[in-house]
Parts: sequence; C-alpha cells; structure tokens
Amino acid sequence: MSEAHGTAPEDGGAGLRCLVTGATGYIGGRLVPELLAAGHRVRCLARSPEKLRDHPWAGEVETVRADVTDAGSLDVALEGVDVAYYLVHALGSGKDFEETDRRAARTFAERARAAGVRRIVYLGGLTPPGVPERRLSPHLRSRAEVGRVFLDSGVPTTVLRAAVIIGSGSASFEMLRYLTERLPVMVTPSWVHTRIQPVAVRDVLRALVGSARMPNHVNRAFDVGGPDVLTYRDMMLGYAEVAELPRRLILPLPVLTPGLSSHWVGLITPVPASIARPLTESLRYEVVCREHDIDRYVPAPPGGALGFDEAVRLALRRVREAQVSTRWSSASVPGAPSDPLPTDPDWAGGSLYTDRRSLEVDASREALWQVIEGIGGDNGWYSFPLAWAVRGRLDRLVGGVGLRRGRRDAARLRAGDSLDFWRVEEVRPGRLLRLRAEMRLPGLAWLEMYAETDEAGRTRYRQRALFHPHGLAGHAYWWSVWPFHSVVFGGMARNIARAAARRPAQAPVTAASDGGA
Repeated sequence: MSEAHGTAPEDGGAGLRCLVTGATGYIGGRLVPELLAAGHRVRCLARSPEKLRDHPWAGEVETVRADVTDAGSLDVALEGVDVAYYLVHALGSGKDFEETDRRAARTFAERARAAGVRRIVYLGGLTPPGVPERRLSPHLRSRAEVGRVFLDSGVPTTVLRAAVIIGSGSASFEMLRYLTERLPVMVTPSWVHTRIQPVAVRDVLRALVGSARMPNHVNRAFDVGGPDVLTYRDMMLGYAEVAELPRRLILPLPVLTPGLSSHWVGLITPVPASIARPLTESLRYEVVCREHDIDRYVPAPPGGALGFDEAVRLALRRVREAQVSTRWSSASVPGAPSDPLPTDPDWAGGSLYTDRRSLEVDASREALWQVIEGIGGDNGWYSFPLAWAVRGRLDRLVGGVGLRRGRRDAARLRAGDSLDFWRVEEVRPGRLLRLRAEMRLPGLAWLEMYAETDEAGRTRYRQRALFHPHGLAGHAYWWSVWPFHSVVFGGMARNIARAAARRPAQAPVTAASDGGA
C-alpha cells in the first residue's frame, strides 16, 4: 500500500474532536474558526481562558484551563480528543527557553499517548539542508527538537515546517512591512541576500486543517512553502511594489550580526528585539522547501498556493480595512506580568498604590465609551505625549515591548488584545476597560477606565491606576513618578472627557472576519 492510501480517522459524521493549544496566539486564533468551518468540534487549551471570551467563535468551542507543562491539567484537556494541535513556543523567553520547550513537548506527548489521541499536529520551522543542528539558531534548533519529540512519541504526528509566514499581523509580515515603509534607503544585514520560501498564512491554515485527516500510519515532517523562492531583499522590493511605494535602495552591511540587527529591527518596527532576534537568526541560512509531499494529503486549491505578491496584497488589504483577527502580539509577552487584578478591596498581598480620578462629562455615555475603547495606538493616550513616548523608548531599551505594538483594531477591543505596552485584561462594553501593564516595571500595574451614569442621570468618567510594588525598587518607582501623576493621569482624565464632549455617539462597529489573510 502506498503512503497516500492509508486509513483516515473516522468521525461518524460529527467531525473530529480537535484540541488547539496556543489558541490565544497568532496562528491558533485563526485555526479555530477554520476547524469549525470544516465541521470539527474544537476544544481550546489556555492558561487564561478569559482571553478567548471575546473572540467571535468563543460560543462555539469548549475551553479548558490548562498548561502544557502540567500533566494533571493536560489529562483533562486531552480526554476524548482525536487530533491535538500543538502551537506553543517559548519564543523570546530567555536563555532557558529550549529546556522549557523540550519539557513541555515531552509532557504533552506522554499525556497525549496515554489519552489515546489519534494524531498530533505541530507547526515548526523550516530548517536549512546540510547545516549541522548545533549551528542553527536556538529558535530553529528548538523547533526541530520539539518535532522529533512528537515523531518519536508513539502518537502519529504531522510536523509542518514553514519559513516566513506572510499574513496580516504576523511578526514576519510586520517586520517586513515597517522596514520597507519607514526606510526609503536601508543599510541592511547580509542576510537580506539569503534565499527564503515564504508562505501565505491561509496556506498554512489549510495544511493544518487538512492534517487532521491524514492516514493513521503517516508519521513524518512536511515542508510547507509558497510557490516563490526569494531573497529578503526581493521581498522588501516586492512589498514596496505591491504597496505602491517608491523603489527602495538597499545597501547590505556585513558587520550587522543577528544580535545587532535584532536591535535595529526593534528600533524601526513594532517587533521588539526579543522577538526579532530569533526571526533574524533564522534568516542566516537558506530556508527553501526540499519536498512538497503535503500536496498528496492536503491538495492545493485551484490555482495553487498563493504567491508572495498576492499574499502581501491580501494582508495589506486586511490591515487597511482594520480586519486583522489576530496579531503576533496576541500571545502574551514572555516574562510580562500575568497576575490578574486582585478583586478583594482589602487585598492582603501587600501594598497597592492607587491614583483615582473622576469627572463629570458633557456627553452621552456612549460617546464617552467610544473614546475609552479607542484609546492608544494612533489615537494616543490623551495626556502628555512626550512623557508617554519617552516611557515607551525606555521600555524598548531594557528589552520591553514599548509603545509600538499599537492596536489590532482601530475601534474595538477584546480581552487579551495587546494595546501598546498594555494588555486588555477586561472589557465590559459600554462600562469598563481594564489594562494590565506589560512594560518592564518593578511591580504590577493596571489602568481602569469607566463610563458611568450617576444618580442624577449625568455621564461620569472614572479612572483608577493601581500599582503593586515588588520590593524597595517598586516603592521607590511609585514615589519617583508620583509628582507627575497630576499631569499624566489628571491630564488623561480631562482630555478624555473633552474628547467625548466633542464626539457624537455612533452605532457600534461589527467586527469582520479576517478570511485567513
């Protein structure tokens, strides 16, 4: 029997039970609706399920709180699962990330086998042929090892290996986009001459969904790429042409090492150096598909896979139409605080400094809410722009995300969204927006904004900034910035109230599907 004619998993007509790890991330958040559209039943694994609450598909899936390093929680998550999608990486999480990836993969593989899972599907990275593994970037080396862990697990596994993924909001696309748009003349690292085989995100999603029904005996890795093989220089010039920009002048500079070039990328683009470094290190060697065997199991669509130009065109359209369903920043930043705001008013966890502001607003509550929900990104923070800009630059200097992440959507927010150097922890439409700081701080910080109506029927804006210090450094930080609170937080409250007074309420905007671009 040939490899392509084995027996696929049976689903009894009700679709397979699919577990998606990393559903809060860029690929996972797009895979879930694709699996649902294909008729499968989906269970999402998340350490913080509340981040999935506001996704359009949230009511159609089962969500379980679990961690891929916790065997006990995995047993619950994997119960009754046919296909398990592993989309978790410790990208940019420090020097121990390879061990973290290794331990998580082994734990997941062991529990998947014990649970009787029929197939594991893993999205890894395309590795260069003929290059010893010890010479690969730690990022690629770790992904290759995770793939081997699953292939050796005893559970039939599909490992998809992709190079640069082109789609609205992907880290690779954002890096390419901002480098090309912001620099008409570029002094670039030598890796701009490395040959790459980019792939459109919709073709990656098609391969992921199709892998669920591979014959049971298939246990192997597949290279996944688009039809074009280009250098990074070709990609920048191609992007400029599609975006109708003047032709860019690109001057390679060999002395820019991956470390230096990651800081260069972090300076020019929203992608911080901690994320840019593994991406740029992966471009040191040629990453081109050596086979296209995936087509035997997941047939290409009519017309074939999307070419680079068309993938860029679709991604740009999604960006310009504000229809980006997930971004590279959808996943939590490694090392960023994730503790939720304590709900006990008499919290016993230590000091909790608070700055409170409250103002009557000469506007409807709906108009006030539109200003609150539209904060950040291109709209700014309504207070002392220079101070916010300086704080963002300082955060980038110490390895933080800074202010450049912006917003996923210009008008609407949902729990789990990144918002400059904040993360949306809670959003109650028309009433509350709570942000948790992901900047580098000696403590935990939150910012709450409320739209309320008082007993007299007047609109009121209420704002609360909270800070839980860690050690003496945390206390020193709070008191060092306290003199500026009246300018920063007081100015924010006044300017939000004024902006609401100038803005008539509008009907809510309905979020559109991203369509996989």
